[in-house]
Amino acid sequence: MRNDWKTQMKINASLVEDALARYLETPDEDLSVLYEAMRYSALSEGKRIRPFLVIEFCRLFGGTAKEALPFACAIECVHASSLIHDDMPCMDNDDLRRGKPTNHVVFGEDIALLAGDALITKGYELAARNPFVSPEIALGATAMLLKNAGGFGMMGGQQIDLLGEKNPVDFPLLLKMHAKKTGALIIASALLGCYAAGIASEEDERMRDAALYAENIGLAFQVIDDILDATSDDITLGKRVHADERMQKTTFLTEMSVEEAFTYAKQKTEAAVSAIEKYENSAILADFAKYLLERKK
Repeated sequence: MRNDWKTQMKINASLVEDALARYLETPDEDLSVLYEAMRYSALSEGKRIRPFLVIEFCRLFGGTAKEALPFACAIECVHASSLIHDDMPCMDNDDLRRGKPTNHVVFGEDIALLAGDALITKGYELAARNPFVSPEIALGATAMLLKNAGGFGMMGGQQIDLLGEKNPVDFPLLLKMHAKKTGALIIASALLGCYAAGIASEEDERMRDAALYAENIGLAFQVIDDILDATSDDITLGKRVHADERMQKTTFLTEMSVEEAFTYAKQKTEAAVSAIEKYENSAILADFAKYLLERKK
């Protein structure tokens, strides 16, 4: 019998954190400050949503955590790098992340910038060198991750976000921004799980269904983030609330009431569940999508 999603999430997170600690050991004492900064963000307390998706989609399609783990660590490195950069004064200028001072507050902007760069490249290295899949699978997975993290994906979404602080963003552009800034790495996580299970083509129906699930939970995740930023508190959320208002950002709450936004997120969650419900053992991913909708932090 499969574990419930809460139990499995803790197991997966422990696997990823243990592996990341090994991957991010300081290889040269002269680089100790940089690696300490990398570990500070990559190993800080977090939900490990993206690694969870990698491992669970691999399992859904017949693989195991062994094949998925290097890809799971890769996506967490890329994600951690984005948080470091996102928090910096030239971006969102936040001083709190996951209940701790942000990387640049602790290590300075110069080391934080390098730590973010080093983590994103470490992620690509881990994906490309996954020893538990074929070289062809590793290459395809790495190319996909690069695309989703780069200018056409996450970084492109960041650019739309930054420019949106100066010019109003309409609803279609808001959707595009979040599809790239948040959604691209969530989609990459699901697809990395598919690659780990030996699925080599993004035209495969299983990959398309995985991407559809991830696209919808990514959008729902962002809507709930916007709601929590407006309605929660610093202690519960682990970061400064009302940041969007301070930065005068366009959010889902610019377009909708809290109630309307939650209904929209619920519709996206239902679409995500519908995309995978035909697969045996998909219940854990369905329950996880519902958790993301109801989360409080």
